Amino acid sequence: MKFTLSWLKEHLETGASLAEITEALTRVGLEVEGVDDPAARLAGFSIAHVVSAEQHPNADRLRVCMVDTGAGEPVQVVCGAPNARAGMKSVFSPPGTYIPGKGITLAIGTIRGVESRGMLCSAAELEISEDHDGIIELPADAPVGTPYAAYAGLDDPVIDIAITPNRPDCLGVAGVARDLAAAGLGTAKTPAVAPVEGRFPAPVSVTLDFGDGEPLSPAFALRLVRGVKNGPSPDWLQKKLRAIGLRPINALVDITNLLTFDRNRPLHVFDAAKVKGDLTVRRAHAGETLLALDGRTYTLDETMCVIADENGVESLAGIMGGEATGCSETTTDVLIESALWEPLSIARTGRALGINSDARYRFERGVDPAFTVPGLELATRLVLDLCGGEPSEIVVAGAVPEPRLSIAFPVAEVKRLAGIDPPADEIARVLGALGFGVSGEAPAFTVAVPSWRPDVEGKADLVEEVVRILGVDAVPSTPMRRAEGVAKPVLTLPQQRERRAKRALAARGLVEAVTWSFITRKAAQAFGGGAEALVLSNPISADMSDMRPSLAPGLLLAAQRNADRGSADLALFEVGQVFRGVRPQDQSTAAAGIRRGSAGLAGGGRHWRAKPASVSVYDAKADALALLDALGAPVDKMQIVAGGPDFLHPGRSGTIQLGPQTVIGWFGEFHPLTLEALDVAGPLAGFELILDRIPAPKARPTRTKPALALSAFQPVVRDFAFVVDRGVEAAKIVRAAEGADRKLVAEVAVFDLFEGAALGADRKSVAIAVTLQPTDRTLTEEEIDAVSAKIVAQVAKATGGTLRS
Repeated sequence: MKFTLSWLKEHLETGASLAEITEALTRVGLEVEGVDDPAARLAGFSIAHVVSAEQHPNADRLRVCMVDTGAGEPVQVVCGAPNARAGMKSVFSPPGTYIPGKGITLAIGTIRGVESRGMLCSAAELEISEDHDGIIELPADAPVGTPYAAYAGLDDPVIDIAITPNRPDCLGVAGVARDLAAAGLGTAKTPAVAPVEGRFPAPVSVTLDFGDGEPLSPAFALRLVRGVKNGPSPDWLQKKLRAIGLRPINALVDITNLLTFDRNRPLHVFDAAKVKGDLTVRRAHAGETLLALDGRTYTLDETMCVIADENGVESLAGIMGGEATGCSETTTDVLIESALWEPLSIARTGRALGINSDARYRFERGVDPAFTVPGLELATRLVLDLCGGEPSEIVVAGAVPEPRLSIAFPVAEVKRLAGIDPPADEIARVLGALGFGVSGEAPAFTVAVPSWRPDVEGKADLVEEVVRILGVDAVPSTPMRRAEGVAKPVLTLPQQRERRAKRALAARGLVEAVTWSFITRKAAQAFGGGAEALVLSNPISADMSDMRPSLAPGLLLAAQRNADRGSADLALFEVGQVFRGVRPQDQSTAAAGIRRGSAGLAGGGRHWRAKPASVSVYDAKADALALLDALGAPVDKMQIVAGGPDFLHPGRSGTIQLGPQTVIGWFGEFHPLTLEALDVAGPLAGFELILDRIPAPKARPTRTKPALALSAFQPVVRDFAFVVDRGVEAAKIVRAAEGADRKLVAEVAVFDLFEGAALGADRKSVAIAVTLQPTDRTLTEEEIDAVSAKIVAQVAKATGGTLRS
């Protein structure tokens, strides 16, 4: 939201400086994003008199001018403007001046052998218009040496403030002035709107026709002004619009733009001669089209509200008018419309059609309903003053809703919620200055909410208003009470797991990513989602239509975006929410990671010593198990089952579970069809664990770590090779060997796999190393042989395997 300082002072009687005003704006919640001070930007430019202009000796299109700057002897300037001549007044910039239109800092130079000690400027070089055909020509009475910005009235600072969605009342300069007046920076002086008497009945009627559906417009006001003379708007209006970045079009359109920013009252004007019959406000018919004022043709549907006549759709309600009924210099009769629109409908239509207009921005946030008819009266007065004409009576379809909200407001709420205790009369003064109706006496007021504040709904909102105006810095700083002794942990188990997961994965070389919780329907279906219950009713874009069933799609797409920009070998992880339904128990916290290209455990990228290995299922498995170990999960009790979800490669994936009913997660390489569906290139491997399914650690009687128990006796390692069917999992052999003697068997590790014709068809040899660790004596050879026999017997019983000879 932009406005000039002089524009603000039309609504605020104040002697405050620019710095005081900007400080107060931010203090009351209207954050100042920037201040453009043309006087400072154009400080080096002054009015000068061209004493003489002679032909350049070495160039036909250049002139050597002697320029009186008012600061002493005339200065020599080489100028190439066709209108440079002796006796004229223009704008001069000395060496050292920054020229905004050229982006350069002027220096003393030599042009075709002639020294030039400054520059005569065009309007484009000062960025005050697009005119670059010649230097600026000023009247003969322009005072030499005077700063040009002050002479031309370009010393009016432009303030740009950020408006939060809950403050539509400050989308007009009058509303900003009201807040500043309440903050003590002056007195609001926005004049009341005087009605304009109609001279004849309006020849056009309006009908609100929404059938049995919800009405999309509660009220629509219209009047005709005939006999107008449309043309360029006066300089003061054009100057206001240009200052905030708007291009003046003609007087009628400029008036509507002025009221949009001055009073937060968007309006629309129709050329009455181009409107056929009466107007109907209705839902669009499927397939109807509108050629809008931006030159684009839009296809409409039944969810959109339009203004139509007998020719069809003439305007997209609350967003943009149609070109067919737009006003031009030939317009003599004009219909002025001031209406109320349903905010959600405006937002939905604007988003669907991709239209961003000043009207849409305001209507979807809410405008003052009570100013609907006064806004029309004010627009009528401006049309009569600037374009002449004769007004009709006003036609109003529907009814303007009246504010009915009153809040019982105990004064003690300010202290309870904000910690400050201003006097009751000060609270009443603040609320009254903001337009609230305050009645009753302390300790409780009855506060009537004004029509322009749709965001105020309860007592807490009123407390916020008081604190906002009195200043957040008035809230005392109160330190938190320190607990006696050692404070108990405040993080819950899920919070602890999230933090540990992030640290553990970052320590393994993965980079944290934060992706959207919304993905495309195609991606959701590829990862087991796509249920209708998880489709967003109002998505940000078509590519964010479904809640994600997994973190993997977002990570895969992020990896591809990085690869497209040259970072092909990378590893990413994310800890976040995944969704399987709309119930609370269907939302889970997951930790997922992916590795792409050669970004394995030892790092990625090419090296001259060896060919880089691509990431594989084993990288993903190692990441998943390392994360489980870091979270304190019982990794030794976890079961790893071959295969996983359909989006993984069937022969290069696995599932981690605690029994068939408790699936902790999955790991593996992604299926080529999955990557193709997401338009992602591999190689890619990854994992995902549902943190909520990991069992909570058993409570211990003490937080003290147990003493380190080391055996003083020599461990014994024995190797075994078992021949088993090819389908037998190595984990079964490991578990069987571990169960042979729980006290002596300390570790079992697979170290070799062999398949060959010598073993027979569909047979393989799995070699394991078994570590025996005694705790009370040194094992004898007989005891070792006995344990070895138990191991062979247990493996044979569990897998049917035999010891390889």
